[in-house]
Amino acid sequence: METAIPTLEARMTHPVFVLPDANDALQALHKSIVATGLSPNLVELISLRASQINGCGACAVQHPKIARKLGESDDRIFAVAAWRDAPFFTQAERVAFELTEALTRMADKGDPVSDELWEAATSCFDETELAAVLLAISSINVWNRLNVATRQLAGAAW
Repeated sequence: METAIPTLEARMTHPVFVLPDANDALQALHKSIVATGLSPNLVELISLRASQINGCGACAVQHPKIARKLGESDDRIFAVAAWRDAPFFTQAERVAFELTEALTRMADKGDPVSDELWEAATSCFDETELAAVLLAISSINVWNRLNVATRQLAGAAW
């Protein structure tokens, strides 16, 4: 049986504009992440990796643009999908990507965040930074799920 290709139009107004308090809450969460001093570049690369996994076209287009404005190289941006095989990332970034994958694909493993991964994370990030990484991963997953469910288009202005 063939699967129908979806039309390229949003199903509805983005939920954060239907419920503006939700947008305020998500923006406040983002501001709290930024306020920790966690690298904005890392936040964008985390967002890109989760968006690739979740198939969120809107975010997969937007986050590389933001990362580029922050000074990220094309090599690093293009290599996020294959970070394990790319020499461009620090150990902390690699751990953040592994956490991103684990928390984005939680149902794929019985213990998505193994003790070894947690130990690596606590060796790369202090408690505040790790809290920011975890919240950044969680936040982008919320955005991805809203965008995918409502078929928000890549490159479309909300």
